[in-house]
This record gives sequence, structure tokens and C-alpha cells, in this order.
Amino acid sequence: MGHGRGQRTQSERDAITVEIGYALASAVFAAAVLFGVLAGPALLFQLPTTVEKALLVAGTGLAAVLFLLRVISVLMRFRQGPQPSQPGRTSPDS
Repeated sequence: MGHGRGQRTQSERDAITVEIGYALASAVFAAAVLFGVLAGPALLFQLPTTVEKALLVAGTGLAAVLFLLRVISVLMRFRQGPQPSQPGRTSPDS
């Protein structure tokens, strides 16, 4: 998307904005689900203090890592550009 050019078009800037928004929103959702799965039992049930702390720390740490990995993977995939609709063909007329 505009690699090597001096300026991006408005549609390219809009596409980047939408992709960043999607990356952040999907990362927040995935991290929240993971945190809920790992730390949820510690918040809902009466567990020993060490188990509660371990679940909360694990949930928080892994959710943060998942958030970063999701954002990076979405933005890197966007940076690569669209896949050709017909692999192996070089032009629409071939």
C-alpha cells in the first residue's frame, strides 16, 4: 500500500485507519477472552490466595502477550498487500 511513493491517497490512508482499528478491536477481544478464561475462576470462586494470584498474573501476562501478537500479525498481513485472486496468473486477461 503505497510503498516507495511519497504520498498516500485518501483511500490508502482510510484503509490503514480501518485496519489499525480492526487490529486493536480484535486484539482487545481476544485478550479479554483469554483473561476471562484464565483469571475468571480466581474472580468467581474462593480459591487459595496463591492460586488466585497465580491465575491473575498468568491471565494478565498472557492476555498482554496475545494482544501484542494479534496487533502485529494483523498489521503485518495488511502490509503484505492483497493476495492475487488467481495464483499463477500475471494479468486479468491471461
